Amino acid sequence: MKNYRWFYVVLGMLIFLCLGTVYSWSIFRKPLENVLHFSSTQSGLPFMTFLAFYAILMPFGGKLVTRYHPRTVMVLGGSLVGLGWFLASFAKSIWFLVLTYGVIAGSGVGIVYGVPISVVSRWFYDKKGLALGILLSGFGLSPFITAPIAKKFIDLYGVFTTFKILGGIFLIFIIILSLPFKFPDEIKHEEEISGSSLNPKEMLKTAKFYALWFCFMVGTLVGLMIIGITGPVGEEIIKIDSKKVALFVSIFSAFNGIGRPLFGWLTDVLKPVFVISLSYLLILLSSFLMFLFKEGSVVVFTLSFALFWLNFGGWLSIAPALTSRFFGNKFYSQNYGIVFTAYGFGAIIGNLLSGILKDYFGSYKVIAYPTIFIVIIAFIVANKFLKEENR
Repeated sequence: MKNYRWFYVVLGMLIFLCLGTVYSWSIFRKPLENVLHFSSTQSGLPFMTFLAFYAILMPFGGKLVTRYHPRTVMVLGGSLVGLGWFLASFAKSIWFLVLTYGVIAGSGVGIVYGVPISVVSRWFYDKKGLALGILLSGFGLSPFITAPIAKKFIDLYGVFTTFKILGGIFLIFIIILSLPFKFPDEIKHEEEISGSSLNPKEMLKTAKFYALWFCFMVGTLVGLMIIGITGPVGEEIIKIDSKKVALFVSIFSAFNGIGRPLFGWLTDVLKPVFVISLSYLLILLSSFLMFLFKEGSVVVFTLSFALFWLNFGGWLSIAPALTSRFFGNKFYSQNYGIVFTAYGFGAIIGNLLSGILKDYFGSYKVIAYPTIFIVIIAFIVANKFLKEENR
């Protein structure tokens, strides 16, 4: 059975490849701005809403999986994902797109997302960080595959038909791949190994929860803000041809994917504060490199944004691994659902901030200033509240 458990990791990766297409949103922004005459702030709203509902529905999905079979919850969420993408093809206004793509598809991802994590977490009590990192790499690597495909479909059929095609594909794939998922029978054994667990009410009384929540929020705020503007920055500041931007998004998504098993493994073997501090130092380096952006600075752009995407992927492994490490496994689904609300706050603040700054100052380069400021604060918080000896 130990070897069989990797089957769930592979299936989960494939499901996350579908769910993670949200990270290809920058490919859709320009076509939507041209067709429906959106501003930079408006074109970020569906992406922001998607990520917000994705985070908001995570605790709900965590509760569902404690009452129903994992397969049932994943089929429900997968149906909403496909429906949301499909209905987005009929959008004539920003608010219809926000409702269909943002609310419906985002809610579906929120319901599905935590289930493979919860199942794999139960099966891999001995290699949790690594297993979750590999599983979640599917979400991070998604744009590596989906961005070029989406770009090709948009060029051939237009942006709205692309929504329809992808919606149908996601509906079928997620439902079929969800069918084998189940929890192991040896749950009691796993809980004995993992030690004591805190329930959500007990977790909310600890300083570690609020520190982890804030640090996770900062990591996702920066990462999601960068992901949402990668295409526009490449075209508007670096002056990369629009046809080549999708290639850069694919390259960066590879770093996003690599960051998940890398930081998952680091979380298994190092003290949490060391892993978090390393991530924040790399983000600071990436932010300072943004000051060097200008037309033709492809190398600096690639290095900066590759590190941004790497660290964002890393936080999607750091947060679930540390939720288990700090608060135990018995109530993991509910606890991580609550921790994951930080992702929603990061999505809302990051996307609004980048859009507003772009509209006001005329350039995305200025986002480096608030990024540096908030990361320094999070670095201090982590070093004060998240110190812990290795187990």
